[in-house]
Order: sequence, then C-alpha cells, then structure tokens
Amino acid sequence: MIPTDQPASSTALPDAHPKQWLFAATPAAWHPYIQLARLDRPIGWWLLVLPCWWSSLLASLVLRQPPRFLDGLLFLIGAIAMRGAGSTYNDLVDRDIDAKVERTRQRPLPSGRVSTGAAKRFIVAQALIGLAVLLCFNHFAIGLGIASLVIVAAYPFMKRITPWPQAVLGLAFAWGALMGWAAQFGSLGASPLWLYFGTFFWIIGYDTIYALMDVSDDAIIGVKSTARLFGPHVRLCVAGLYGAAVLCLEIALLTSGRAGFWMQAGLIGFALHLAWQVARIDPEETSGALQLFRANRVAGLIFLAGLAAQMIQDLFF
Repeated sequence: MIPTDQPASSTALPDAHPKQWLFAATPAAWHPYIQLARLDRPIGWWLLVLPCWWSSLLASLVLRQPPRFLDGLLFLIGAIAMRGAGSTYNDLVDRDIDAKVERTRQRPLPSGRVSTGAAKRFIVAQALIGLAVLLCFNHFAIGLGIASLVIVAAYPFMKRITPWPQAVLGLAFAWGALMGWAAQFGSLGASPLWLYFGTFFWIIGYDTIYALMDVSDDAIIGVKSTARLFGPHVRLCVAGLYGAAVLCLEIALLTSGRAGFWMQAGLIGFALHLAWQVARIDPEETSGALQLFRANRVAGLIFLAGLAAQMIQDLFF
C-alpha cells in the first residue's frame, strides 16, 4: 500500500496525465489500484468500448431500429471493468519486465506498492463486474464474450515469443466489434466480421505507435514488438496497417447494405485522421508517440459520429 501521507502528484506515472483528478478525489491508499486498473489512463477503455459502439450502431442501422442506449452503457461499464482486469493481469505477469523499463518501473507491482495476492484479488473483483455485465446479454453474446478470455490470457506472454504481440492485442481489443452486433442479432455475419478485421488492423497500427516509446528498453531486455520489427520502416508499415483498417471498415459498411452518406463521411474522416498520425510518426524521435496514440480516441469518435449521424437521418428524415 502507498502511505496515506504521500502527495497525490507523486503517484502519477510517465504515461498518465500528471494532474489526474482521480488522485485528488480519492484516498492515497486507493491510488495503486487506480493505476493497476488504468483508471488514470482512460484512453484504454475508450479504445476498447468504441468498437462495441460501432458494432451496436451498425446493427441498429441494419435492423432499422433506434440505438440501444442500455447496451451502450453496459458496454461502457464492461469495457472499464475488463480493461482494468486485463491490465492488472498484464502487470502481474510482467512485473519483472516492468521493473527494468523506465516507463513502467514505478507501476504498483514492480515498485512494491501492491502485493501479488492483492493484485489477484483485484483481478477477480473486476472480472466479476465484467461477468455481471456480460450476463445481461443473450446466450450467443455471453458465449462469444467468454471466448475472448483465451486471447486475453495469452496476450502478456506474446512479447516474449513473437515480434507481433500487437497482433494478439488486436485480436482481443477488437472483440467489441463482434459483441455489439451479437447482442442484437444473437449471431454474426459478414458485416461484423469485416468490422472486426478493420478494428484489428487499426489496433496493431496504434499500438505500434505506442510501443515506439519503449524501443530502447525493449531492445536491451529482449522484449519483442512490431515497433522493433518495423524499425526505420515503421511509418510505412503503420500506413499499410491503417490502410487495411480503412479498407476492411469500408467493406463492413458495404456488406451491411446500409452504407449511406454519413457513414461514408465518418469513415473518410477516420481515414484522414489516421493519415495525419502517419505523417507525424518519427522513428528517431519518439517523444510524441504517446500523444499520437491517444489521438486514436478522436479517430474512433469520428467514425462513431458518422454512424450516429446516419442513424439520425434514417430515423427522422
């Protein structure tokens, strides 16, 4: 546990906002658990919930029904809980590696502020919240959600054995692109599968940008990543991944049979934002990588706005 008299500002980690309001609003003893769940870094749950919302809106458009706001709220709660459980699990597995990396050595587990036993109990508590959310959906969606846990469990070990751990993260983080559709149809189809593939490529791209921050430390300790694999060609490779993402998302819209003007406008805006990111990648100067990574929330919201605008037009005009 962190001492209760330690100032809140001292708990901030390098990849979190230094003046996080959660630290000011909560007892100091909670701060390590806030960090384990990444509540001080909300970009993770944003990137997890956005594909759920895309999929849910697309399904509603196909069914010609109003958006299911309760589903959207459940996905939000589930994304925060499961992102927290997954992050805590990842930190538990990686605590020895994290102790050797400048950006992560002050995390709660490698710094000794939380014991492994407490971290395990915290994982269970967060997972139970996620399970409660999942049980609100139909049987097919419940089974689909449970199936994702296999990938989640494998992910922390991938950086030790493959230069493509970002692809395994993509398989897990893109799962919401299936869940929103499954929650309404009780099945899958071509459109959500293409949405999943598009999200998968998008995630590899933005997580490669994120991994640029650790390239030097990773090379020293032998941790693998696509950022290291791509090397000086990282900008070209991320451009290719982002291009594949946009292509798959376009196919998802077309196969839905509901690819109207606003959906296409949202996708164009999404693509332009990704192009803006690519233009600013610099493999020699990685200080801006965190901001580029975080900017993907805006990219995802642009695509979501296109789907929402299409929904408004179809319902009211």
